[in-house]
Amino acid sequence: MPLKGRRASGGGGRVSQNGKARIRMTLRADHVAGAAFVAFGVLIIALSGDLPMGGLSMPGSGFMPKIVAGFTIAFGIVLMVRAGESKPFAEVEWTDARHAVAVTAITAVAVYLFEPLGFLTTMVAMMFVLLVAIERRPLLHAALYSAGVVGLTYVTFVYVLKTPLVTGPFGF
Repeated sequence: MPLKGRRASGGGGRVSQNGKARIRMTLRADHVAGAAFVAFGVLIIALSGDLPMGGLSMPGSGFMPKIVAGFTIAFGIVLMVRAGESKPFAEVEWTDARHAVAVTAITAVAVYLFEPLGFLTTMVAMMFVLLVAIERRPLLHAALYSAGVVGLTYVTFVYVLKTPLVTGPFGF
């Protein structure tokens, strides 16, 4: 059977020694990202396996993690399917690696300090440091924005949703 299109011109594959067409696949950035999302979703489902699901009328503590993990897996698969639109993985520039490591480190410190310092103190400090140290925003703007976003979040959870948040040594 004669080859047609890209295969015939040599653009999409190679011809092996026995004369059969062999398709070469290029690993793309979205293949890797999608696979990471799928793996993360599977990990969340595995870790939340002991939590009770409950039902729609009375969801248990395992309900939300499994739904979020399901969406994470589904969107990871969509990302992998549409990966042809992204750059080949070998051509990805890693110039933002320092930025990503700094954000991850600041967030890890905030996670560590969350229980001892409480929600308000930790989140305001984390947002402030991210805005000043990473994003290079003016101090006053960063302070106002951090306090405003965290304050609005606090009011929403504590007073509107009536969900208690972790309090620190200062009582808030």
